[in-house]
Amino acid sequence: MTARTVLQNADITRALTRIAHEILEANRGASDLVLLGIPTRGVHLARRLGAVLARLDDAPVPVGALDVTMYRDDLSRNPTRAPHPTEIPDGGIDGRTVVLVDDVLYSGRTIRAALDALSDLGRPRVVRLAVLVDRGHRELPIRADFVGKNLPSASSERIFVRLDETDGSDEVTIES
Repeated sequence: MTARTVLQNADITRALTRIAHEILEANRGASDLVLLGIPTRGVHLARRLGAVLARLDDAPVPVGALDVTMYRDDLSRNPTRAPHPTEIPDGGIDGRTVVLVDDVLYSGRTIRAALDALSDLGRPRVVRLAVLVDRGHRELPIRADFVGKNLPSASSERIFVRLDETDGSDEVTIES
């Protein structure tokens, strides 16, 4: 298997900073934002993004986690997934702008599951999607509002996002 690094630590930091600026511009500030990361790496990215937003807007942005395990449509094929805790920030999501944060957007099925999970928790005013990498190959009509890097890839290739919090370093690689 050959691996090629497409993003390193500085690239990931730049991408998150750009996404933060785009979110603030689209939302006209951070006043009603809630970031919900999709475990595992989406939660870490949401926390980093929340820190950047707080620095830029000079106000804290609530960050939580949204577990989608029990909402997935592939549980019969992959039943060994361990659920992660869902953590909704104080103030909830009703009437707020919720930005779902994930590491890689591929088929769209994880995001479909996230939308189902979100509807069980409340009624946001609007839901947006921020991803570090969009690799294409959608199976559902879902697109990201904020993308760190569009990375067209073959279906046979795998994209790995490694983050310091879980993997000891920051990088995105493509392996074929």
